[in-house]
Order: sequence, then C-alpha cells, then structure tokens
Amino acid sequence: MNLAIVGYGKMGRMIERTAAGRGHAVVARFDIDNNVNGEGLTPESLAGVDAAIEFTTPGTVLENIRRLVALKVPVVVGTTGWYEKLEEVRDSVNASGGSLVYGANFSIGMNLFFRIVGEASHLFAGHSEFDPFLVEHHHKFKKDAPSGTAIVIANHMRKAYGDRTPDAVAIRAGYVPGTHEVGFDSEADTITLTHTARSREGFASGAVLAAERIAGKKGFYEFSELLFEN
Repeated sequence: MNLAIVGYGKMGRMIERTAAGRGHAVVARFDIDNNVNGEGLTPESLAGVDAAIEFTTPGTVLENIRRLVALKVPVVVGTTGWYEKLEEVRDSVNASGGSLVYGANFSIGMNLFFRIVGEASHLFAGHSEFDPFLVEHHHKFKKDAPSGTAIVIANHMRKAYGDRTPDAVAIRAGYVPGTHEVGFDSEADTITLTHTARSREGFASGAVLAAERIAGKKGFYEFSELLFEN
C-alpha cells in the first residue's frame, strides 16, 4: 500500500518506520515546508496514494481533512482538539462519498482500556460510596487539554455516571508521552486503572492498521469500529 503522511514530525517519522515494517511504502510527506493551509495536498502530490495518515495540529487538521476527502483519498486522522466539528465533518465525508477514520488514541492497548473503563464504570456506578475520578498527564508540548483521549474516556464513564461523570484533571509538564488514570475512591479503599504510553510506537502501529482497514472503504468511522470489526 502507498501511504502519504501529513505531519512529518516525530510521530510522522515513527509512522513511516512502522509502515515500512508492515510492507508499505510512504510515497508522499507533508509538513510546514510544503503544506501551508493544506495547499500542498493536490492531485499531483497525492497521485498513487492509497491512504493518508494525518497527525498535525488542531489549527490545520480541518483544512487537511477537507482537501483529502475532496480528492477521494482515504484519511486516518490522529490529530485531536477538533471534535466540536465532528458532526460537521461526518456529514461532509458521507455527502462526498469519502472515507475517514479518526481516533483520540490509536493505541490498541488504549482502545482495550476504553472498554475496560466502561465496564468498570457500570460496576461502580451502582455503589454511591465510590467517587469516580479521571487524571491525565502529558508532555508540556501538547496543545490541547484535556486530551482527546481523556474526553473519550469520560464519554465511556458517562454512559454509567451521567451527570456525575468527573471532569478530567489535565497535567502538562515534562516529557511524558501520556498517562491516563481512572479511579474509584471510597472511605475504605481505592481502585485505579492506569494506561501509560511508553513511546509513540503504539500510536503508530494503530494508525497504520487503521490505514489498512480504511483503504477501499467508504464512510466515517471511529477507530474502534474498525479495530473490533468481525
């Protein structure tokens, strides 16, 4: 499969190495030097591309998505911080017959963690002596807070807790790739569930897997829909 990487920073380079290890070729790379305001995404620069993987910034992602979808290039979106436009983008993708998969976190382990948190929340929500909490810690360079991942975790908790769902406490300090902790605390005991990202490799593996799953498909997907499909 021929891939394009939109956002060729540390994450983009990790994705390229991961893709090569899975037998794919990165045939186009875009960053601030050749893709200002999405203008580098053209039929010529994307010729022969089977899917694009987008990891940029909240300020640039929407224009990148618009152009990729218009060119009928299946796109994997790892950028977060744009979900207030989610329904608008969904409608646009579906209306144009394009294909997009997004994820607050492409780590396969984190997507399993989402399910574990959801099940745990349903168990604890029936016991009012336990107060739920959610804390996330990322490196000081991460722009959005709380993280997109924390928002998804909170949404899984909300299915059980409703208005009692806690706000995420966001920490931005140091060089931590990402830690998310969900807890249930009572006077007698505390139960915690923690996901710690040791490196970006988990995100890269999931993003490449998403590109493999979205190629040839039409429609708008959240990553777990493709990850757990039969």
